[in-house]
Amino acid sequence: MNWNSWSEFFHMGGYALYVWGSYAVTAVLIVGEILLLRAHRQKALTLAKRTVKYGKVEKEESNDEIAA
Repeated sequence: MNWNSWSEFFHMGGYALYVWGSYAVTAVLIVGEILLLRAHRQKALTLAKRTVKYGKVEKEESNDEIAA
């Protein structure tokens, strides 16, 4: 693809909404995934520290127990 100006590049031949919209959705999903992973990691670290400090883990309901 050949563009003669930055304006043509950003316009994307009339498909700018779809192209840049897909980039925006992808960026939002990636940032959301990073934030969710960070929260999950923090929760796991807190649980590990609590386990080391008190010596036992509070039992959480798992899928295996539900199926039984």
